[in-house]
Parts: sequence; C-alpha cells; structure tokens
Amino acid sequence: METTEVSERNEPLKIGGWLILIAIGVVIAPVRLLYFVGVTYPSIFIDGTWEVLTTYDSEIYSPLWGPIIIGEIVGNLLFAFLGIYLAYLFFTKRSVFPKWYLGLAITSTAFILIDAYLVSIVLPEMEVFDSETTQEVVRSLFTLCVWSPYLLFSQRSKSTFIKVRT
Repeated sequence: METTEVSERNEPLKIGGWLILIAIGVVIAPVRLLYFVGVTYPSIFIDGTWEVLTTYDSEIYSPLWGPIIIGEIVGNLLFAFLGIYLAYLFFTKRSVFPKWYLGLAITSTAFILIDAYLVSIVLPEMEVFDSETTQEVVRSLFTLCVWSPYLLFSQRSKSTFIKVRT
C-alpha cells in the first residue's frame, strides 16, 4: 500500500488550470511562426524584392538588408523548431520545461527588439514600433512577465513538470 501512495505522489498532475492557456500558446506559437515565414519570405525572393534591396546600385540598397532578412528567416525558423521542442517538453511534463520556456521568452523578446532596431537603422524614417511590432513586443513581454513566473513559482507547475530525463 505504501508504494502505491508514493507512486501516486510521484505522478505529475494533469495539465489543467492556467496551464491549459499555456498549452494553447505552446501549440499555436510554432505553427504561427512557420505560417508567417512561409507567407512572408518566399515572395521577397520571387517578386524581385531581394535583388532591389541587396543590389549595390539600387536606390534603396543597404548592406544590412541581406543579413537582416536572412537573420529574420533563420531566427524565426529556429524559434519555430524550438517551439516544437518546447511543446514536446510541455506535453511530456519534463521538469526542464519552465526553464526552457523562460529562456525562449527572453531570447524571442530580445530577437524582436534587436530586429526592430536594425530595421530602424536601415529605414530611419519608418516608425520602429509599428502596430505589428508593438503587438509582438507586448505578447513577448506578457509571456515573460506573467507566464514565465507562473511556471517557475506556482505549485501547480512544480507538481506537473516533474519528469526528469533518465
């Protein structure tokens, strides 16, 4: 009987409560990023935008355009694949999930801010925080300031994400 009680105490809690909202976000985020990359970037290479931005004689040429665009593509794909890994950690209730979530929240927020800054160097007349960028920053800060502490400090999270790699 005692082993059953110990076994029951060592079982992680089911995903429930506020974790359901985190689950939705963890599933949607990589799908949304992959969709964004698939819709946004191919047209840049197909319609001639890439050539206009990266050709030295072009009137809107900047040596930063190439690295910015490639950096955005690589960064967004990396975040999408890390998001898929994060979903794996979440649904397998791994103890490292809260730390990975925090790390991804910090790096994605930094990525958005650095990208906006670099674009502002190339296009100084353009508003750095347009509505789309502002929405992404707010979403990232909400994740960083609300969900990350919840995952790190709540009893629910501590009782759910208990599986360690063996």
